[in-house]
Formats: sequence, structure tokens, C-alpha cells
Amino acid sequence: MKLDAFAFQQLRRLAPSLDDILSTGEVEHVDQAVNLAALATLCAELFESYCCLCQDDMKDLVPGKASGVPVW
Repeated sequence: MKLDAFAFQQLRRLAPSLDDILSTGEVEHVDQAVNLAALATLCAELFESYCCLCQDDMKDLVPGKASGVPVW
């Protein structure tokens, strides 16, 4: 799945906040929390889009969609 330019720009803008949080192991600033929430929303939207495009590939990864135990 190719990302559109807007989604790619959002990921690039939010990546430094995620890197800071992963480095320290905690959210230290309010702007990091806001950016983390925006990143979570963007990732959820991208995941939903990918699921719609690749239903056969995703059926074993999405809880409730597979006959077996979900991978995650």
C-alpha cells in the first residue's frame, strides 16, 4: 500500500515525538502527548485502510476475523 503524500508528511512530522518517547520511556511534555494521540489516530486510519485493501492478508491478524488465535 502506497501512502499518500499527506499521510507520509504526517508520519514524518510525528516521528520525532515518537522517537523521544521511546528513548525516555515516558511522555515528558504535553506536546508529546498530543503528538502521540495524533500518531495513534493516524496509525489506526492507515491500518483500517490497509485492512480494506488487503482483507485476505489481514484476516489472520485482526481479532475476531480469524478462525484461530490472533497473531497479536
